[in-house]
Amino acid sequence: QVTLVESGGGLVQPGGSLRLSCTASGTIFIINDMGWYRQAPGKERELVARLVRGGINYADSVKDRFTISRDNGKNTVYLQMNGLQPEDTAVYYCWAFRAPKDYWGQGTQVTVAS
Repeated sequence: QVTLVESGGGLVQPGGSLRLSCTASGTIFIINDMGWYRQAPGKERELVARLVRGGINYADSVKDRFTISRDNGKNTVYLQMNGLQPEDTAVYYCWAFRAPKDYWGQGTQVTVAS
C-alpha cells in the first residue's frame, strides 16, 4: 500500500508562484512514475505534468510555466508553478504508480485570484 500526501497549495494572485510537494509513504521501494493532475470545478480531471519511464509529459497549457521534478530517494515529487492564472484554479492531485496499480493523493487546493 502507498499513501500520497500533497502540500503547498493556497491562494495566490495572478502572476504569482507556488510549489507543490507530494511524498509517498508506506514503501521503501522507489516509485518510478509520479506526477500531477488537477480538477477544476465543472471539469474533468486532467494531466498537468508527469514523470514516466524515460521522459516528462506536460499539458500544453502549463508547459512554459510549470516544472515538475522529483527526489527519488525521498519518493517526493514537486511542481513549481509560475505565472499562475485564474484558469489554473483547481484541486491538484498527486499520482504515482507502483506495480501493479495507481495511487492518488487527497488533493491540495490552488486558488488564483485577485
